[in-house]
Amino acid sequence: MPRVRPWRGREEGQRCRVHPEGRRLVQGPLRPEEGREQAREERGQQARGEQAGARVDRCFRVILDGKALSVRLNKALKAKVEALDPRPGLAVVLVGEDPASQVYVRRKGQVAGRVGFHHWQIDFPADVGQDELLAAVDRLNADPSVDGILVQLPLPKHLDTDAVIERIDPAKDVDGLTLGNIGRLAQGRPRLVACTPKGVMALLEESGVKLEGRDACVIGRSAIVGRPLAMLLEQANCTVTLCHSRTRDLRSVVERSDIVVAAVGVPEMVKGAWIREGAVVIDVGVNRLGDGSLVGDVEYGPAAERAAAITPVPGGVGPMTIAMLMENTYRAYLARR
Repeated sequence: MPRVRPWRGREEGQRCRVHPEGRRLVQGPLRPEEGREQAREERGQQARGEQAGARVDRCFRVILDGKALSVRLNKALKAKVEALDPRPGLAVVLVGEDPASQVYVRRKGQVAGRVGFHHWQIDFPADVGQDELLAAVDRLNADPSVDGILVQLPLPKHLDTDAVIERIDPAKDVDGLTLGNIGRLAQGRPRLVACTPKGVMALLEESGVKLEGRDACVIGRSAIVGRPLAMLLEQANCTVTLCHSRTRDLRSVVERSDIVVAAVGVPEMVKGAWIREGAVVIDVGVNRLGDGSLVGDVEYGPAAERAAAITPVPGGVGPMTIAMLMENTYRAYLARR
């Protein structure tokens, strides 16, 4: 039998983190050519300031701080939820004891509690059978107090992941991974969109990054991030190149792109020298090195010297993914009433 328990977590801090390497959010529309002009102007200001003996910030890039934005979005959602009766309900299914999955699930539970959701974590041992797991999903589908269902991935290899995901009612699929929700996105009629791509789009849009007419490169074609994000960018009128392990001359694709999104899970695969000056860089990857440090899929330091705006790792896309999970649960709640 699974073990069901409520989540517990600390209250969210009231102060927004300002990244030590730059400003927190883009102010106003940001276009690549504006980023290049801004960089040239600020370099001139730096030179003039140094001549005058003034202290000038040497960091010209804009840090797209997903943590700060997610705090603001979650607070706005909490205000909406306080007026609801009953409150939205989110259930997360966790199979096994993978440390990374446990951390992710715990964070989701903490945020769910802060915004005012009812929330449950359903734990199964790593050797759970397929039928038992599917039966649990069926019960959650039938439970009127549950508005959103998320099965934490990856699942153990003996389980059929596709079958488990497809068992979720599309109306409760707050991870946006069922074929029904992916199909609606492909048709330009999205309902519940995968959380990480949705979080990337929210970060770009809320930060004032201009998308229409821009050349965008998405590196990685997973069903969870790359493919749905490419569709969202295309629907925002970007010209999108979706790259993968068989892409020839990846460097040249990156070099001509105004917007670069890396989502492959390979530490610093995208070199900073490839980034076009004034480009916007979104690093979805989170990779732990042997020394315990976290790095993204992009070589951050050199890339930041060239980019007009860039996400940090950690603190960039990750918090936005959880914020969009909360937004999807709220939308699922409203759609069912």
